[in-house]
Amino acid sequence: MPTYMTPGIYMEEISGGTRPIMAVGTSTAAFLGVAPAAGKHLNEPVAVSNWSQFIREFVDEDSPSTDLARAVFGFFNNGGSRCYVINVGKGNPIAGDERKRTGISALETVDEARIIAAPGYTDILSYEALISHCEKMKNRFAILDSPVQVDNLDALKKVGTAGVSTEDGQIKKAKSDHAFRPRETDCAAFYFPWITARDPLSSGSIVKTPLSGHLAGVYARTDAIRGVHKAPANEPIRGALDVCYKVTREEQGELNAAGVNCIRFFPDSGIRVWGARTLAPEASEWRYISVRRLFNMIEESIERGTSWTVFEYNDPRTWKSIERDIRAFLTLVWRDGALKGATPEQAFFVKCDEETNPPEVIDAGRLVTEIGIAPVKPAEFIIFRIFQWIGGGTEKEAEAGEASA
Repeated sequence: MPTYMTPGIYMEEISGGTRPIMAVGTSTAAFLGVAPAAGKHLNEPVAVSNWSQFIREFVDEDSPSTDLARAVFGFFNNGGSRCYVINVGKGNPIAGDERKRTGISALETVDEARIIAAPGYTDILSYEALISHCEKMKNRFAILDSPVQVDNLDALKKVGTAGVSTEDGQIKKAKSDHAFRPRETDCAAFYFPWITARDPLSSGSIVKTPLSGHLAGVYARTDAIRGVHKAPANEPIRGALDVCYKVTREEQGELNAAGVNCIRFFPDSGIRVWGARTLAPEASEWRYISVRRLFNMIEESIERGTSWTVFEYNDPRTWKSIERDIRAFLTLVWRDGALKGATPEQAFFVKCDEETNPPEVIDAGRLVTEIGIAPVKPAEFIIFRIFQWIGGGTEKEAEAGEASA
């Protein structure tokens, strides 16, 4: 408290107490692979804001094209605005040595990366490295490419297994058994098939191209236009000329149930992303990409926005401040259409009081807040029920006639 000695008028500025929680970004991607100039920026995360910058940083004169280059081009062509590129060099796996910060371990230093991909890496070891990284970081989502050549679609429904060494953190061996589908997880999505597109480093050449770079751009574009709560599906893939395998409606039904998102060609609308599932089990509450990524955004935003509470008094004043700030943030999320419910009360709840913080919890140095969120989910199956109507009556008469029948 200030000390007043001389009679007079004193002005004091008092904080209103509100600390707005800002939504974190969700569209920055990170790509791992072999750069056209394989020796440049080896295992160094480089921020890239456009295709021209990628050329300057990772391409020499007469450099051969690579899956990484085609993916970065597809990312910017589909609406991406910022990404990080890690050149692992020729012959090196993306599962790097933790002690040396190589490969994907170097990506842990990049705080803003939210979409992770290793274009063209389709072995079980690479899948496991990307999934394990996202599960460890807890705020990232992986886009996984299927193998370029799949002779039997049944292989995509089987889960490969990988052996992981815990001694030095490296994945040392894998047992695929010809199974191409990654293991179950809610922090990654798996796409089939590859596409054909023009090679940005070889004028006129049309090549088979992994999907992950283009899809990362679709994710970023959807985030910017609609929000992270919108499923990145039923969206066109810019630059795609054809698909390497034309999936039928019947084939997709079986693949979709196995968590394989398909890229489909439609005569009237072109090549589109026609799947919105994670690799979580079909009955899981995390089976949709948009739900997982929405929660990633909300969780990290709240974590960052409430960091001021650490070492504050664990009392009702702090509890009410936490409730107020989180409610204000989630109300904005609800107004953006990310949460279902006609009112904020139907969309979420926040509880931080003496019930969630009894004496034994306070004595343990903990402050507990319970938050419930009702996310919107994509309409995956659109059903129209059509029947014959004799006509001549009102809608209510038709409903009454149907009921009596």
